[in-house]
Amino acid sequence: MALAEPETVDRPSAKTHPTETHPTERHGGKPPAGGAVTIRDLSKSYTINGRPFPVLDRVSHHVEAGEVLSIVGASGSGKTTLLRVIAGLETADQGAVLIDGTRVAGVGTDRAVVFQEPRLLPWLTVLDNIAFPLENRGATKAEARQRARHYVDLVGLADFADALPAQLSGGMAQRVGIARALAVKPEILLLDEPFGALDAMTKITLQEELSRIWREENVTMILVTHDLEEAVFLADRVLILPREKGESTREIVVDLPRPRSRSEPRFVKLREQLLNAFGLH
Repeated sequence: MALAEPETVDRPSAKTHPTETHPTERHGGKPPAGGAVTIRDLSKSYTINGRPFPVLDRVSHHVEAGEVLSIVGASGSGKTTLLRVIAGLETADQGAVLIDGTRVAGVGTDRAVVFQEPRLLPWLTVLDNIAFPLENRGATKAEARQRARHYVDLVGLADFADALPAQLSGGMAQRVGIARALAVKPEILLLDEPFGALDAMTKITLQEELSRIWREENVTMILVTHDLEEAVFLADRVLILPREKGESTREIVVDLPRPRSRSEPRFVKLREQLLNAFGLH
């Protein structure tokens, strides 16, 4: 079955045109070996009081390897459900998610998830929280700690490697969560409102840090967010899930160089365009 073309807000096709530069090349990096995500005719519903409640209705989209996609939508539009299906944490009623052409049939080492709550093990230090999943995957303790130390440095927590989670601020704890996810070397990083519980200043700082980390790590990144400015700041494209089931998805292409300035006129225009898509001003 051919992919349905999502309706776009600012250009006629949601597909990457053959003449376009690959997102990572456009931002100065090298194209990754894998991590392309195809969402094909995906539907999902839940049963509430014995009746089906549709959450996703025939959603189709494609994410290039190395690209950043933000997913936005009204409350209840299925943003987190879509992310969980991509992660393999839930199954769709119909349709499929494919990674580099292979159908997702559960969780896999090619994907890592960062949740709104970091979910750190309270009895382990920052370094050991990052090393723990590596040891579970067969690395020796020395190998795991060596790789973990690299990611502690990457997220700017070298001075807190031996701290316990209770000694960290919310922003620092979320950095550990991001480092832990990246340490397993996923092709695809999935983020579900990772900064939603943080104060405004910390959120902006971590958005800038995440953009830098993406450029360095060269992974595909799919981000669910309620923050429309965050969606524009981080993404190559923004996927807008519809308010009403049966309506088409929409897309905004964020063709801006990185690092980005929130006060740059084109950034402001894209943010306003996204606000208008929700009837906001």
